[in-house]
Order: sequence, then structure tokens, then C-alpha cells
Amino acid sequence: MSEMCSQPAAPAPPLGLYVHVPFCASTCDFCAFYQTVPTAEGIRHYLDGIAGEAELVRWTQPVTTVFWGGGTPGMLPPGDLQRLGETVQARLGGTPEEWTVELAPASVTPTRLSVLRDIGVTRVSLGAQSFQPALLEALGRMHTREQVLRAYERVRAAGFCSVNLDLMFALPGQTAAEWVDDVRAAVALAPDHLSTYCLTFEEDTKLWIKLSQGRVKLDPEHEARLYEDTWVQLGAAGYGQYEISNFARPGHQCRHNLNTWRMHEWIGLGPSAASQQAGWRGANVADLDKWLAQVTGGRRVTEDRVALTPALLAEDALIFGLRMNEGVDLAALRLRFPSLEWAGVDVVVARLTDGGLAERIGATICLTSRGRLLADSVGAELLGVFAGGTG
Repeated sequence: MSEMCSQPAAPAPPLGLYVHVPFCASTCDFCAFYQTVPTAEGIRHYLDGIAGEAELVRWTQPVTTVFWGGGTPGMLPPGDLQRLGETVQARLGGTPEEWTVELAPASVTPTRLSVLRDIGVTRVSLGAQSFQPALLEALGRMHTREQVLRAYERVRAAGFCSVNLDLMFALPGQTAAEWVDDVRAAVALAPDHLSTYCLTFEEDTKLWIKLSQGRVKLDPEHEARLYEDTWVQLGAAGYGQYEISNFARPGHQCRHNLNTWRMHEWIGLGPSAASQQAGWRGANVADLDKWLAQVTGGRRVTEDRVALTPALLAEDALIFGLRMNEGVDLAALRLRFPSLEWAGVDVVVARLTDGGLAERIGATICLTSRGRLLADSVGAELLGVFAGGTG
């Protein structure tokens, strides 16, 4: 009598949990994220709301990755960080592979770091932005170079598995030499991960107003040179680029972001937090009091709510996937979304490769260095590429 054999079940797709902590002491000139000044009452209401919203969401599989962003999560007092952590822990269904918390240098204290370690945080992302005092002041950042260095030392001493530094370039008045110095200063600290973002002018920010008044100007050629210099400098320092703005030592890529860019599911808690789960994508209202009122009334994800059709997911998987150095495995994507018509994609891919913006390696398409510089334009070409499909 032969023994019956069964195939192991396919692993469940990753599930992310994002928590937006909206509190900031002041608004940086470039920041377009929802934030509000913390008060004892506002923090209490926020924590009550997170606990209530977590009860409204139904998920059965364990959470793979957790990410706390802001705002400034480190604005919460240690006891409130503990309470938020316990609320999250109760819904994880196990130990996540990665748990990231964003911290501003001025908010880093040994007590806060101890709480974060105790609740299970594995990864800290430190918002340095620059090491140049004049540029920090121009951005409206509320920390100094010395505070960045002290915060980084404290984070390392606390023993987190992975540490990221955020830097920004193409800042108003920033020279190429100053940017090289910032990258060199960051590399000297030996973080596990570096995120280097080109300054963007988001509508309704202080920088947007300065741009509209002609007080600052865009210089695309200068930006392109800084991008290329960054890639060379960080590559030589041993940081592998895995996405246009992100570099890591082996084993330290941000798993939460990778799962998001690959269009897996994530749950967003807190005012303005976005979710992609249970067939829908949308966001919470970007207002603490309105969000709390909605959660109390049993409602969430009320803004920009759209159904997750195969066409929408496949299009975004292409657009965000091409921003990653690994590119997009078109054969795997076709298997994931078999109902779609792919002729339009083939036309765009041929145009990109013919124009030197992309290259094909087997079934995988990747952007060239020139293509990565023009990734926003590449993404625009892919918008609506499945309009004629069945998704």
C-alpha cells in the first residue's frame, strides 16, 4: 500500500501593519504628511483610537512587518510608547520579521529606546536629512549635527538589529560638495541602511510656497548629477542599491517597503494612514478628531477608497517594481494576474528598451541607470496600460 503524499501549502502572502503617529513639535518646510502638535489629551485620544481601530479590522494571518511612521513616533512619552506597543502586540499573531520605528534625532532617549526594544522593535530609521547646520535650518529641522551623532550612538548602543539613516539632497542652496560631505559623514557612521531622497516640492508645504514665489528654483540637471554621484559613492562604500532611493548592506533591505512595492497587503492604523487589504485600498481621514469620531462610529478607510482590481494591482506592481533594481519578472506577474490583456505592456516595454531606459534579462525587465533617473516618466507611460483588459 503506497503512502499518500501531500504538497505543503503555499506560504501566505506577506501582511504589513503601518501605524501613523501624527505628533510633531513643528512642521518641517518640506513635509506634507499629516501631523499635529502633541497634547496630553490628544495623545490619550489617539491611543484610544488606535485600540478601537485595531478592533475594527479583521485579519487572521500573522503580521509579517510593522512600521511606525509620522509625524514623529518618538514624540510619545515612554509610557505611551509602551501602551501603543502593547496594543499592536496584541494583534500581531506572532513575532514579525521586522518592526521599524521612525525617530527624529532630538527625540532619541535611552528610556524610549529601551521601551522600543522591549516591545519588539528591530529596526530604527533615524531622520538625519543633513549634517550641515545651515541646511538643517533651511529645512526647518529641529535638530543639530551633534544631536544626530548622539542619537545614532544611542541607537547603536541599544542593540537594534538594523539602523537606517535618512538623507535628503537637492536642497535649496546645497552644493555638490556639501552633498558628498553628507554622504561621507553618513557612511562613516556605518549604518546598515541608507535612504537618500531627492527633495520634492509637495503642494501646500512651506517649500512649495517658496517655489511658487520664485524664492527657490528647480535644477533637474543638478539633481541628476547628485543622483549619479550618490549611486557611485554608496556602491563604493559597500551599500547595494535595491531601489532608486534606498541602499543596504546584505540582509538589511527594508522588508516592509519591499512588500508594499510588490503590492502585497498592508493595514494602516491612525489618522491619514493608508491600507491595502481585503479587496480595497484607501486612507483614513487626515484629522485626529475626525478620525477618532469615525473610528468611534465603527468606520475607517473612508478617503480615496477604490476596489483592488487585478488591473490596478498589476499596473502598480509594474510601476513600483521598476523602481527596484531587481526589476519586474513579467512571467511571474502574468501568472499572478492571468485575466489581464498584456499586449499594451509589451508595447511599452519595447519602447522603453528601444529608448535605452530599460533592458530585458530573460523574463525580467529592469531600468537602466538612465531609466532610473527618469523613473517618474516611465511610471507615467504605464498608467492605464491595462485599460482594455478584463480586470
